[in-house]
Amino acid sequence: MANFDVAQLAHVEMFTPKLEESLNFFTKILGMQISARQGKSVYLRSYEDFYHHTLKLTEGKEAGLGHVAWRASSPEALQRRVESLEKSGQGIGWIDGDLGHGKAYQFYTPDGHKQEILWDVEYYEAPEDQKTLLKSRPQKRPLNGVPVRRLDHVNLMCKDVAKNRQFMDEQLGFKLREHIVLNDNTEIGAWMSVSPLVHEVALMNDQTGSEGRFHHIAFWYGYPQHLMDVADLLVENNIKIEAGPGKHGVSQAYFMYVFEPGGNRVELFGDAGYLIFDPDWKPIVWHEDELEKGIIWYGSPLPTEYFLYGTPDVSSKVLVKE
Repeated sequence: MANFDVAQLAHVEMFTPKLEESLNFFTKILGMQISARQGKSVYLRSYEDFYHHTLKLTEGKEAGLGHVAWRASSPEALQRRVESLEKSGQGIGWIDGDLGHGKAYQFYTPDGHKQEILWDVEYYEAPEDQKTLLKSRPQKRPLNGVPVRRLDHVNLMCKDVAKNRQFMDEQLGFKLREHIVLNDNTEIGAWMSVSPLVHEVALMNDQTGSEGRFHHIAFWYGYPQHLMDVADLLVENNIKIEAGPGKHGVSQAYFMYVFEPGGNRVELFGDAGYLIFDPDWKPIVWHEDELEKGIIWYGSPLPTEYFLYGTPDVSSKVLVKE
């Protein structure tokens, strides 16, 4: 039976070997705002994100995922999830907190992705010159770059999609919305959410056989035209566009994939796909002979690197099986 103890994606920490260059990308191109700097980390948020931060950039030797943070639906829900995670054997333990939030319980997915769940958060308070008359928005729309509006989802690469999908379901209450199943019944992709969004987390088969790698973080624009606008900025500033704009069949997301200077993949899209309000939703299954339209509804095909590259990059360490 599904639980409703997880409310939403709270923030994501990413490692980058080029902190200042990555920071310039997220602030000058994507218009994100700096909430704070501490040590080797910078805390950022999009202008419609209500919390202190939704992205933590931390300097590291190589690109990759630091952790994914989920907010519980109540203090009691947090405690229920902690008790369940401890019994699962995937728990790490409590941390006192970080800038922008209180204590959090950390754990690993079966594939080794570090995650945490928390309740107490600090809400963003705009300075006087950034306060807006639009009361449902925490600040004025930024004047720099083509600003993204909010954090949307993460995509995690997995050696075993089914095992990780089951963990997200049983331990955190995520509902399966769509998935890809091959003719031999191997599950190679799953899109899951705890809200009406079609996904807050996607799980994708890692064809290199690696574990615990990061595929991408995604930010929502709202208007597809803004993808075209930001594409101009990306090209003129020598930032690589991997694919798009285009539209996926799975999730109906209108996408563009780019690489930030540190090497992490970032998805930008101008349509959140569809919303799910049906409490008895039956997961959509995409079969092997349907993948062409499932992966790309329209637009150019995704490059091979899209299915192989993740962070940390293991291309020089792993021989991909034919």
